[in-house]
Amino acid sequence: MGLLAAFVGYAASFAIVLAGLTAMGGTEAQVASGLFFTTLAMGVCSIWLPAVTRIPAAVAWSTPGAAFLASASALPGGFAEAIGATIICAGLIVLTGFVPALGRAVAAIPKPVANALLAGVLLQLCLAPAQALGAAPLLVTPLLIVWAAGLAWHRLAAMPLTILAFLIITFTAVDAPGAALSATSIGLPEISTLMPQFTLRGLVSVALPLYLVTMAGQNIPGFAVLELNGYRVDRQPLIRRTGLASLLIAPFGAIPVNMSAITAAMMSGEDAGRDPARRYWAGIFSGIGYVAMAFCAEPVVALTRIAPTEVITAVAGLALIPALVSSLSGAFSVPGKLEAPALTFLFAASGMTLLGVSGAFWGTLIGVLVWLLKRAR
Repeated sequence: MGLLAAFVGYAASFAIVLAGLTAMGGTEAQVASGLFFTTLAMGVCSIWLPAVTRIPAAVAWSTPGAAFLASASALPGGFAEAIGATIICAGLIVLTGFVPALGRAVAAIPKPVANALLAGVLLQLCLAPAQALGAAPLLVTPLLIVWAAGLAWHRLAAMPLTILAFLIITFTAVDAPGAALSATSIGLPEISTLMPQFTLRGLVSVALPLYLVTMAGQNIPGFAVLELNGYRVDRQPLIRRTGLASLLIAPFGAIPVNMSAITAAMMSGEDAGRDPARRYWAGIFSGIGYVAMAFCAEPVVALTRIAPTEVITAVAGLALIPALVSSLSGAFSVPGKLEAPALTFLFAASGMTLLGVSGAFWGTLIGVLVWLLKRAR
């Protein structure tokens, strides 16, 4: 179950991570370096945390965070400014691990508004399959058919089967893909570093929204899944440790790592073993799987570079549809309080900027204010 969770977690969202790093201005070498360190940190934490806590504490990269980066406007300072923003975000996660009031402040954001923020961040990427179908129907139609068939069979099978279809399409649609891949190798990729740029614009436009979607979209649901399965979770140490790992890898272009909900659900249930006290071994084996996959970063990036663009964007969008459906359902679940999440969703999805600050920040701010005003009235 641990190895299956690692495969599902990686296959379901690696295209989103690559899209996020590319949108922030990363070169092929920088994207490969970022993917390597993110996957490596995910693996090391997935071994370390279950071994220390004796619970299946699943760790994943910040999929909503990567989706936010993919949909956000590139910073004027390029990838160096983006790295500065991810370092600040990781520092905020570490600080949250030491200051419980910060975690409570994030948790205090009305859940419909937090869900609307996540839905707005995801919308642009989720539109990609439809747009790609219009641009390249012969390439994208097989992906949609395989994804739908996999979803009908088992929701966890949808993306791995789609990745298989993606590989088949890529190797049949691209001339001599083997030649492009022969220049890469499995192992340690070229380590790419940049001197980070720390700016107020990067803090407000990227670091704060990235922190919010990582905490509200990943950490809090991840803890909830473990608790629903009967595990006692000491949240602060887990936040500190994943935050520290994120801080260490951020200078290499990596996105934050955090607690996972989907793979935690796989590894904390009966399918991971009859004895709940021994299911933490599934988490450890998932970490071993992630560490192994980290060394495939260079071929994975090269493969996505030679694949048709429509196919890549369609894969990334399909992977996020379940998350979009879930966040939209949560955003508009409270009758009579629909305006605040609607404004948050629209601002976050618009791609607008005001005073150099992204719509994700303004949407959250306006949504919270409208929610509080309606509650006071």
